[in-house]
Amino acid sequence: ELNYQRYYVNGKGLYEKNCQNCHGTNGEGLGKLYPPLTDTVFLSKNRSSLACIIKNGLTGKITVNNVSYETEMTGNTNLADIDIAQIIVYITNSFGNRQGFYDQKQARVDLKGCE
Repeated sequence: ELNYQRYYVNGKGLYEKNCQNCHGTNGEGLGKLYPPLTDTVFLSKNRSSLACIIKNGLTGKITVNNVSYETEMTGNTNLADIDIAQIIVYITNSFGNRQGFYDQKQARVDLKGCE
């Protein structure tokens, strides 16, 4: 519980610094350019890929809430595993999402899968 709160609060700060410019204050995204982070289905289906997406970015087409997006997302290679885990806790438990805790160990495991 304490860990969750710490991750969430730190994740919010990291989100504001690294993600909010494109994905919006409330995770609403930006038109057809940047997808929203309010689609619980996309986030839960792709939960184990989120760390890779945040760290390495994303190219190609993705569909979120039946809308296609093709704008390249640049990676945040400067972020440590703990930062990525905290961002994931924040985005998957904000904007209408309630997906619970995700820790640094899980981020490390998920990141190994995308190298």
